[in-house]
Amino acid sequence: MQASADTTPLRLHWWKAVPNFGDALSPVVLAHVAGRPVEHAGVRKAEVWAIGSLLQVVKRNFSEPQDHRPVIWGAGLLHPVQGTGFVDHVDIALVRGPITAALLGLELSEFGDPGLLINAVWPQDRAPNGKIGIVPHHSLVDDPVLQALIASDARYQLIDPRGQAQDVCAAIAACDHVFASSLHGLIVADAYGVPNSWLAPIGQSRLKYLDYAASVGRPLRAPINVEDIPTAVLPDPLSPLSYQAGIDACRTALYDRFPKALQAGRAA
Repeated sequence: MQASADTTPLRLHWWKAVPNFGDALSPVVLAHVAGRPVEHAGVRKAEVWAIGSLLQVVKRNFSEPQDHRPVIWGAGLLHPVQGTGFVDHVDIALVRGPITAALLGLELSEFGDPGLLINAVWPQDRAPNGKIGIVPHHSLVDDPVLQALIASDARYQLIDPRGQAQDVCAAIAACDHVFASSLHGLIVADAYGVPNSWLAPIGQSRLKYLDYAASVGRPLRAPINVEDIPTAVLPDPLSPLSYQAGIDACRTALYDRFPKALQAGRAA
């Protein structure tokens, strides 16, 4: 029999407290993969948790069984948690990376941040524009050292993560190189094949960056400071990413591990 399309919105929770393009990508990518509209839901009502370091929130709200089991598809930890019993009350399709998996006692071999699929949602031709993009964590946009650097050279382009998500992605995709203390600044650059460097995330936990890097097999030892950007040796802007195979593996896992029951096509 022909499959009938389920057009009811999927209930997704994502962080909306501060405008941040990384969080705003979550409903866009989920709608792309599920083929269904997506709506924001409260923490106890969400069917899916996707982009974001949100598993602490899941732990707090699902430490006891609820009336449904939400799906975890690509979310990660921000920091280690005490107690992992909540994983018995959710359905884990995929987590962001192997550090999250290890801290939760999950024996997984596939990982992926859904932000890696944004190039399939909003395709961009790779045409470097000569700019060096800087994508700070949203809390660091007004850092005076960063602002002084931007003003010092017309090649530097501040890409504000609080902007419209599609505009931020297009700006990242056009750069020769990207420096980012925004995690999804790095992830989106990877999605579009833009060479990028980890910028020191002052005041932020580093676990999420290392978790993501491990998921794609990227060597990421330590970030650089803003003041060191001018002396950084940059690769050819069209050079392929050395860990592209890891990115491709995560993309495959994201599609393959997405629950078929949540997709639009249902058996009639």
